[in-house]
Amino acid sequence: MDSALVFDRTAVRQRLARAHRQGLVDFLLHHAVADLDLRLTPVLRDFDLALDIGAPGGGVARYLRDQRGVAHVFRAALAGIAPGDGVVADEEALPFAHERFDLAVSLLGLHTVNDLPGALIQIRRALKPDGLFVGCLLGGATLTELRTAFMQAESEIEGGASPRVAPFADVRDLGSLMQRAGFALPVTDSESVTVRYDDPFALMRDLRGMGLTNALVARRRAPLKRAVLMRAAQVYAERFADPDGRLRATFEYIWLSGWSPHESQQKPLRPGSAKMRLADALGTTEHSAGEKAGPE
Repeated sequence: MDSALVFDRTAVRQRLARAHRQGLVDFLLHHAVADLDLRLTPVLRDFDLALDIGAPGGGVARYLRDQRGVAHVFRAALAGIAPGDGVVADEEALPFAHERFDLAVSLLGLHTVNDLPGALIQIRRALKPDGLFVGCLLGGATLTELRTAFMQAESEIEGGASPRVAPFADVRDLGSLMQRAGFALPVTDSESVTVRYDDPFALMRDLRGMGLTNALVARRRAPLKRAVLMRAAQVYAERFADPDGRLRATFEYIWLSGWSPHESQQKPLRPGSAKMRLADALGTTEHSAGEKAGPE
């Protein structure tokens, strides 16, 4: 396997398929769908054909059909696609013609792709001119508590730590990626959600039910030692418990939105084309900084 890859996409698919078979844990997705509704409500236009990319379960498609009135919704995901509901596809290799969709939505499906810039470019190309993309993926603050607990436990017992929690993206980087992918009017923002658990093992069960267990290429393939697991649980309880004894788990949502370019969209003014000086608009006096000093 390519050493430059971060995620084992075969393992990602297997974990998602297992989660769907055993009963998908989807409360994170429900939260994202509620936030998506707030973001789409101000968009005063109809979407005839929408693409649901990578979202676990069918909740996003149902929301678009039932609440947003989208006439046709097509799903593409690694796993969990029912016959006639869409296509099993990798987000890194979307099988769609250019300029096909009016709307593309990806909730909690892009944080395990290896080539995120390439995936964003493919999404933009799949949109018709003036089509809208809205995405949500897990950010860098996600599961910081679990990462810290395992790093300390493995360092103490094994003499070194192996990667167990994914290196999720940073909101500052994603804004640049949206621009590089060719989206017009890109916007990014983030939100942290804290979920509380009685013990770390309940969190781990939920992660398994979400399909979010370790799928890193560099993961240690040997079974996790019981001593490491128990020490990690102890560290978690010692460092991340609230006064009532319940444990915090952080999930950071990073939201992306942008439009496929179209001549009708608002464009920034050319430098020097302003009709008023900034000093006049602010009611202040403009002071010259003087000429830049040069070598004598």
